[in-house]
Amino acid sequence: MTYAFEDGLSVHRLGFGAMRLTEWDHVKDGARSVARRAAELGVTFFDTADAYDLGLNEELLADALHPYPGLLIATKCGHARPSRGEWVPLGRPEYLRQQAELSLRRLRVDRLDLLQLHRLDPQVPLADQIGALARLRDEGKVARIGLSEVSVAQLAEARAIAPIASVQNRYNLTDRASDDVLGYCEREGIAFVPWLPIARGDHATAGGVLAKVAAKVGATPAQVSLAWLLHRSPVVIPIPGTSSIPHLEENCAAADIVLSDADFEQLTAPA
Repeated sequence: MTYAFEDGLSVHRLGFGAMRLTEWDHVKDGARSVARRAAELGVTFFDTADAYDLGLNEELLADALHPYPGLLIATKCGHARPSRGEWVPLGRPEYLRQQAELSLRRLRVDRLDLLQLHRLDPQVPLADQIGALARLRDEGKVARIGLSEVSVAQLAEARAIAPIASVQNRYNLTDRASDDVLGYCEREGIAFVPWLPIARGDHATAGGVLAKVAAKVGATPAQVSLAWLLHRSPVVIPIPGTSSIPHLEENCAAADIVLSDADFEQLTAPA
């Protein structure tokens, strides 16, 4: 179960979101072991960001996984975090370059595997933001460019400036507002990386159906939610995150769950 980027690099389609391994400038107990265990379980796509705990999250992955044998480390820039709970889009070209340089240093690499624009800055022309990432790519400091939380129109506009390898939008069983973006990515061969791939709480209105399908296939509701995403499209790479090894192992086991077409349709149908 792999996804191949245009340049031929393949990754396992169940990735790992590293955000929960750190929390406001400190590393959680056992976090490095969780990251290493993810790699042992076959995860090859790891997602972090410069704004996750002021760069500490990137440093943690470097401590745990460098030199990243067989792994793709995706990071993000363009979203400042001046205080706890506060997120501010910041897409000035000089800032994006500065943050990319810092990510290179923290991750201990000469080239970033995948640099994603964390958010579009409404105060800066999209062409300037994408242009900054494109220049980094031309200089060999970035291998691939991605976007996060974009519309189809924004994605198409960005692709007129530079190749876009991935899109990271919020998407899960009960939040499908980005269905049109996923459809575009599938048609154009762009990786679609859902963040928050497992809906919070009782999975809202899908709870009853989800529990029924989970019992039928002998899995947890969270595992079925991830299996649904993997079944949804071959370009989908969910990135569930956790700071718990048992939870990590539960999530990774979702890759082995096979949903029938009937199961998938039952989960997909409106409540």
